[in-house]
Amino acid sequence: MDGRTPIMTRIVSALALMLVAATSAQSAEIKALRIWAGPEYTRAVFDVSAPVDYKVFDLDGPDRLVLDLESSSFASNYDAAEVKGLLKAVRSGRHGKNGLRVVFDLDEGVRPKSFLLQPAEKFGYRLVLDLYPKTRPDPVKSVAKVVPPGASRNVVVMIDAGHGGDDPGSIGASGTFEKVITLAVAQELKRVIDKEPGMSGMLTRDSDFFIPLEERYQKARDAKADLFVSIHADAFTKSEARGSSVWVLSPRGATSEAARWLADSENRADLVGGVSLDTRDDTLAAVLLDLSQGATMEASNSVASQVYASLRRVGPTHKNHVERANFIVLRSPDVPSILVETAFISNPAEERRLKTPAERTKLANAILDGIRNYFRTTPPPGTWFAQAGNRGKASRHVVTRGESLSLIAAQHGTSVAALRSANKLSRDSVNVGEVLEIPQS
Repeated sequence: MDGRTPIMTRIVSALALMLVAATSAQSAEIKALRIWAGPEYTRAVFDVSAPVDYKVFDLDGPDRLVLDLESSSFASNYDAAEVKGLLKAVRSGRHGKNGLRVVFDLDEGVRPKSFLLQPAEKFGYRLVLDLYPKTRPDPVKSVAKVVPPGASRNVVVMIDAGHGGDDPGSIGASGTFEKVITLAVAQELKRVIDKEPGMSGMLTRDSDFFIPLEERYQKARDAKADLFVSIHADAFTKSEARGSSVWVLSPRGATSEAARWLADSENRADLVGGVSLDTRDDTLAAVLLDLSQGATMEASNSVASQVYASLRRVGPTHKNHVERANFIVLRSPDVPSILVETAFISNPAEERRLKTPAERTKLANAILDGIRNYFRTTPPPGTWFAQAGNRGKASRHVVTRGESLSLIAAQHGTSVAALRSANKLSRDSVNVGEVLEIPQS
C-alpha cells in the first residue's frame, strides 16, 4: 500500500489526465514555410501554432540541414514557399511517434542559426532558421577600398533601409508596406550620393530581406563608414500626424511620449528579426559602450542638425528640433549615426507622396544636402573634403541648394568675375552639386 486513500487516488488520476490533456494541447501545427534569400544568408521561417521543441543538425555528402520537430504535425492547409537562395529542395516526413523531420537540401555547407519567436504584432509563433554559407566572405568587408599614400578617399555613407523580409514595418492606410518605401528612398539616396564629388554610398540591403538591427550598424563599422543613415517611414496612432523627423541616439531614452512610442515600435522589429532584447551585454560592456559613444554622439548631433535643416527647407517637419531615442540601430560606438523618418506613412496624404519617385528624389536630395554640409565643415582626415579644405580656405566649393555665384564669391572673399574666370563659366547661374575652383586671394 502507498498510503493513498481512494479519494487521493482519484485526485492523482485526475491530475494525471489533466497533465496529459495539457501536454497534447501544446502539440504544434506547422502552418506555413516562408523563405527569403538575401546576399549574405537565406532565412526560412515556419509559422507554428504553439511553442515547439526542435533540434537542428547538418550533414554532408551531399550537404543537408535536418530539422526535427517534437510533437508536431502539418496543418491541413499547410503552405510551403518556393525554394530559393542556398536551398535546392525541402523534404519532410514523420519522425518518431508524433514528430516531424524536415530536410533542407543545400547548394553548399551552411552555418545555421535558429530561434523561436514569440507572437508580435500580426505574427504568431515563428521558428526561424538563418543559413549562412560556410565559405563565403563577408560582402561588406570585401568592398573596403585601400587608399594609396597621399591620395584622398571618398567619405563612405552606409544607408540602411529599415525593416524588410518578414518585418514589413508600418502599413499605410492603403496597404503600403514601410519596408518598400524605405528601400526605394535608400536606393535613391545612394544614387544621388554616388553622383556627388568625394562621396560614396553603400546599402545594408538592396532587396526585400531582413537584417537584425545590431547587424545593420555592424555593417557600417565593418565598412569603416564615415556615417550611418537609417531610413524609415513614421507611423502614429493619429492619422493626422505629419512631417519628417531626424533622430539621434539618447541613452536616457526618448524625450516625449510620441518618441517613446516610436522607439518601442521600432525596437519591436527586433523581435521579428530574431535578436533577443533581454540578452544584452553585461554591465561593464554597457558602461564601456556609453563612454566610447561620447564623441560619436556629438558628431551624430552635428550631422542630424544639418539634415534636419535641409528637410525643413523642402517640407514640413514633425517637431522643431532633432529628436532622441534609444534606437538599437543607432548604437554604433564609432560611426556617427542618424535615423531619418521621411514622413508619416500612417497619414494617407503623406503615404501617397512617398509612393511617388519625385517625392523620394526630393527627400534624398534634402538628406544629401545636409550630409554634404556636415562633411564640408567637418571633413574626416584623408578624404576629398579634407584635401579640398587644405588648399586654402576652400580651394573647391560644392554648390548646395539656394546658393548663387555672388553668394559663393562673398563667402570666399573673391569676386564673381574671378570665379567665372577660374571655372571658365559663361554664365552667372550654378547648379546644385557643381564643383567650383576657388581662386586664391
